[in-house]
Amino acid sequence: MTDKILVSAACGSAEEAQKLARMLVEERLAACVQVVPRIRSVYRWRGAVEESEEWLLLAKSRRDLFGDLRRRLRAAHSYELPEIIALAVVDGEPDYLAWLDSCLRGADSLRDEPAV
Repeated sequence: MTDKILVSAACGSAEEAQKLARMLVEERLAACVQVVPRIRSVYRWRGAVEESEEWLLLAKSRRDLFGDLRRRLRAAHSYELPEIIALAVVDGEPDYLAWLDSCLRGADSLRDEPAV
């Protein structure tokens, strides 16, 4: 088990998704955020079944940063109750996990980023 996490959050527009993704990376709360466009969500909200088009954020981070990431994302998000869930990264490519760590807050030392 690693200390890395994958944080999932859905947004209502491409513009909001891009803004939130950039914010998380610039603030070093996420090393990388993928924006998956135009997913279809079906959910129950206030007693009714709803459907909406959304953009999915997949943010790569570390467990000790989740509290700050969650608070920052919630404060900047347009939804009344945004999805913000963290999934544990059990294992991964060691060099990728090291790169990820070097891009996050609290990194002991920054190393040159490898070409991806």
